Amino acid sequence: MESPFQMISDVFQADYYVNFSIERLDGSVLLTLSNDDGVTVKRFISADQWRNREKLERFIMSVQLGLAIENGEASPALLASMAQGAHSTSSASQARN
Repeated sequence: MESPFQMISDVFQADYYVNFSIERLDGSVLLTLSNDDGVTVKRFISADQWRNREKLERFIMSVQLGLAIENGEASPALLASMAQGAHSTSSASQARN
């Protein structure tokens, strides 16, 4: 698996400055997305989320959805595609078990 931090950076770096900082002793990392207008998003990524690819992908989708809603872009098509992606991830997980 590629670096979880690289995965997150690849998704958001076109539109945001991406910064990671260790804030807690439990392995959680603070993700900060900012642009020329200032800080847009601050979210903690638990150690479990950044170590598990499926959970990391869900985390990324939740940040994307939050940004889309804030920007007025949360169309039904976007919501449906994200729901489909989450369903595919959980189906793949169930198939492995």
